[in-house]
Amino acid sequence: MKLSKVAEILGAEILYDGGEDIEIESACGSDLMSDVMAFVKENVLLLTGLVSPQVIRTAEMMDIRAVVFVRGKVPAQNILELAREKGIAVMSTNYPMFIACGKLYSEGLTGKGVR
Repeated sequence: MKLSKVAEILGAEILYDGGEDIEIESACGSDLMSDVMAFVKENVLLLTGLVSPQVIRTAEMMDIRAVVFVRGKVPAQNILELAREKGIAVMSTNYPMFIACGKLYSEGLTGKGVR
């Protein structure tokens, strides 16, 4: 699924597009970055309510190319700048994590990248 389709499904605001309309193969929703590091594989969209530079650093380490902040959360400028430096797309949706994950799942995006 293309990142632009994810944004459409979630009614998300694209805060930084990462420079291209990337292909997302699966999704993971978590506020615990230790869980993301333990379970996530490549080409995963991360949905989280945690607004911290650690989210971007974890995404970089795990080759996650896109992050969606849920519940209408918008990261501070320093987090967006870090995402730009690392080439990680950033979006914000008003949906809570459960609903956002459910919407993506119902459109065919699964957790297959997650162990």
